[in-house]
Amino acid sequence: MKTKNGWKKSTIIIFLLGCIGSIFYYSWIHNPGLETETYLPLWIRKWSNEYYNLRTAVPFVVLGFLLEVWQRLSTVSGSVNRSPFRLKTLIIITLVVCLAEGGQFFIATRQPDFMDVFFGISGGILGCFVYHLIQKINLLFSKNA
Repeated sequence: MKTKNGWKKSTIIIFLLGCIGSIFYYSWIHNPGLETETYLPLWIRKWSNEYYNLRTAVPFVVLGFLLEVWQRLSTVSGSVNRSPFRLKTLIIITLVVCLAEGGQFFIATRQPDFMDVFFGISGGILGCFVYHLIQKINLLFSKNA
């Protein structure tokens, strides 16, 4: 029987795999403009075509946040890392964005873009900081309550 923390970790891992899978899917589709992805709302397709590099950062914000949640659940309860920046998270984010961009070498209609790597890593770091900001706010409110 799984503990409560075990269920949380399993759920976060499923969300992490889904997030990474969607990053690879959208990085490796043949049409980089998302016009063929008709299941997406029109406003998302228009926005993503207008802000081409910025759209790369969005899923990495989610990835960075989820990686921090996963690491928090994976740490031993006695050891608390108070640093808002974790090297393991940065390495995973960098690996995912480099694999996503590197895979575009094998797709005739796509080409890797260094700015996508920059925006992906930046988005991941932003997601880490958002997680830690939420933790600080929760701590502040729990002390005042």
